[in-house]
Amino acid sequence: MKVLITGGSGQVGFELQRQLATLGDVLAPGRAELDLSDANAVNAYLAKQQPDVIVNAAAYTAVDNAESDRAMAERLNAELPAQLAEYCQQNSNWLIHYSSDYVYTGEGSTPWQEGDATGPCNAYGATKLAGDEAVANSGCQHLIFRTSWVYSAFGKSFLATMLRLGAERSALSIINDQIGAPTPARLIALVTQQALTRLQSEGAALTSGVYHLAPRGETSWHGFACEIFQVAKKAGISLAIAPEGVSAIPTTEYPTPAARPLNSRLAVDKIEKALAIQMPTWQSQLALTVEEIASSR
Repeated sequence: MKVLITGGSGQVGFELQRQLATLGDVLAPGRAELDLSDANAVNAYLAKQQPDVIVNAAAYTAVDNAESDRAMAERLNAELPAQLAEYCQQNSNWLIHYSSDYVYTGEGSTPWQEGDATGPCNAYGATKLAGDEAVANSGCQHLIFRTSWVYSAFGKSFLATMLRLGAERSALSIINDQIGAPTPARLIALVTQQALTRLQSEGAALTSGVYHLAPRGETSWHGFACEIFQVAKKAGISLAIAPEGVSAIPTTEYPTPAARPLNSRLAVDKIEKALAIQMPTWQSQLALTVEEIASSR
């Protein structure tokens, strides 16, 4: 099986390369080899390589910049998924596509279900929703994994930022009224590997559609930061800050160009049932990721 991973240099793409290597021939072209912003280049690459499965980890994820760079956000988040879906539909292949909790309104306090009404509060969310709809309406076999608060042991993320700032400062102010589940890229890749293994061994044993992919539990960015510092200290990572040095502030005290959802909770019952798995807690996943960082230092 030839698997094409788009966005292979990102957090999720990096972990996908590690997890999917056992499934077959994995292609993860960098920008020099494949410019995803160029529709003609993408078509030419697909025609030449003819992948059997496409795992689309490419995305425009600069939420604030998407407000002013709408054209590029639409290209990567909406037009590219549509293009990949068209190829998969024409060739009877599966497309795995990653999406975001930002497609929902961000209101309320109950976890979002896959069938809930959407209503993005910013340009990034609108372009991600357009991509989801393009994939769903294409007629191709697809799994759309909506996730939240992605981080990893590598690259830029909230985790990396906190560890850097925590080593430099003794006090930080972090938002406490946005609630969700921090999701490590490693977990996303692992669940993707399990899904592809099932498809490979049992045929179309999974139903096309949207699935939420996130750990169990919930926290705020403030709670996430405090847990990061506690776990990091246990792992032997040097910090200037203590958990009590992290102050909680509301979203209104940290204005950004793009609005942020206050409710990013995602119900994961559907994916657990489909894959016969139990999603781990976000705390256990954070501990594993921090241990990986500590061991690499």
